[in-house]
Amino acid sequence: MTLIERVILLFMGFAGGVGVAAGIYAFITMLQIVQRLSSRTGTANQINFYEDCVMVGGILGNLISIFEWQIHFSIVFLAIYGLFSGIFVGCLAIALAEVIDVFPAVSRRISLKLGIPFLVVAIALGKGIGTFYQLVINRA
Repeated sequence: MTLIERVILLFMGFAGGVGVAAGIYAFITMLQIVQRLSSRTGTANQINFYEDCVMVGGILGNLISIFEWQIHFSIVFLAIYGLFSGIFVGCLAIALAEVIDVFPAVSRRISLKLGIPFLVVAIALGKGIGTFYQLVINRA
């Protein structure tokens, strides 16, 4: 592969990565996940810190993914990391469902008056159990 081909490939990969990252962060911003979590937890004064954490996490995640760094942590750290990753993915899924008004539409269609919190919990548990099955049980 010539130098010109490598430079073009590098530019295309970088441009594609920037485009995907911009789309994901625009999506997170559109759903207002950080703002909703900070307002519900009463820590709205820390929103800049939360946004910085999301940005740094995205950058580090991309670097680890691209360069395939082997980082060895204890099982306790991995469990805590998995918990927080699951919380983030759950918040993302619920925020997306809230934005597209899934719950009001479903509750009107099936005439659900009571139990909407149970519906939300059931969806979250289903996602968690499905992910656990995919990552732990199905690997064997």
